[in-house]
Amino acid sequence: MKLRWGICTTGLISNDFVLALSLLPAEDHEVVAVAARSEANAKKFAEKHKIATAYGGYEALAKDSNVDIVYIGSWIHVHLPLCKLFLGHDKNVLCEKPLALNKKEVQEIVDFAKEKNLFFMEGVWTRFLPACVKLRELLVGGGIGDVKSVSGSFGIPIMRDERIRLKEYGGGGLLDLGVYLVHVTLMIFNQTPLSWSTKGFLAPSGVDETTVTTILFPNNAIATLSCSVGVHLPNEFEIRGTKGYIKIPPMFWCPLKMEVTTFIQRSDNVLDIEEKHEVMEFPLASDKEGFNYPNSAGFQYEAEAVRQCIMKGLKECPTVSHKDSLLVHEILQDARHDVGYLLDADKTRQTTTMPCQ
Repeated sequence: MKLRWGICTTGLISNDFVLALSLLPAEDHEVVAVAARSEANAKKFAEKHKIATAYGGYEALAKDSNVDIVYIGSWIHVHLPLCKLFLGHDKNVLCEKPLALNKKEVQEIVDFAKEKNLFFMEGVWTRFLPACVKLRELLVGGGIGDVKSVSGSFGIPIMRDERIRLKEYGGGGLLDLGVYLVHVTLMIFNQTPLSWSTKGFLAPSGVDETTVTTILFPNNAIATLSCSVGVHLPNEFEIRGTKGYIKIPPMFWCPLKMEVTTFIQRSDNVLDIEEKHEVMEFPLASDKEGFNYPNSAGFQYEAEAVRQCIMKGLKECPTVSHKDSLLVHEILQDARHDVGYLLDADKTRQTTTMPCQ
């Protein structure tokens, strides 16, 4: 089955997604239309990527009968109205993470998708990358025993970007970077946490700048997640189990390798252990140029997973379920509130202006 894609907005992430789609067989995936608020931007994007149809405005894309599914790469604050626009016109939807500003908006989107009986998924590409597929296999197989401690960090000084700096766009580190930390952590543990809490500081604009979130899980397990848009952090994950540990090196959100260490107990002395190390590599085969972000060729795995789900008649993907998205956004919402960062959307939905992309 060929999946015919429509692309909503023409920003950097949409560019990378379309380039990744071009790495897949043409008989399986085709981008047939693109829309932006500016018709000139849409036409420029269409010309660059050889897309047949370009629209100035999103409703025309929603009404295009040649489109099976819409990829939404817009800014967070308009995800809710855009998702409902396309779902309302009977389009399947893949919407970039974070899915929405808070749990209430996620619930509204998910409920509407179910009402329309359409496929819908939050675009968490990290979970589909080969390294993360292998990570799940190792953890389920007990490769490092019972996971007891996870630490992760994501920090890049990007506060100068208005999308990050301003509350009206859903700015701050938690929604932009923390979403990766929480999604990966929940993937690792694959169970509902017992509790979570966050400490940190706000920027002068009122968005979160630097935070530390602690999540407690059953079986006396803990995760500690550091997030910042004010400073560089290690940007890696370490997963400690009773029989070993796994390190996901910097750029954990798009990993190309993992370092797996297992313990061999040599005597009754708990300190007398031998460590067996293995480095697993997962190169991305791509000779394409023009990507804006590292390892964006990996979007192809997410896109193909979506096609497989739709072929099977599924309305959500088990790798990133609706339940996953709801829990992640509940944790992110509580984290914001813990540090005193409230959005208007936390109270009532405000009228928003679509970004010109």
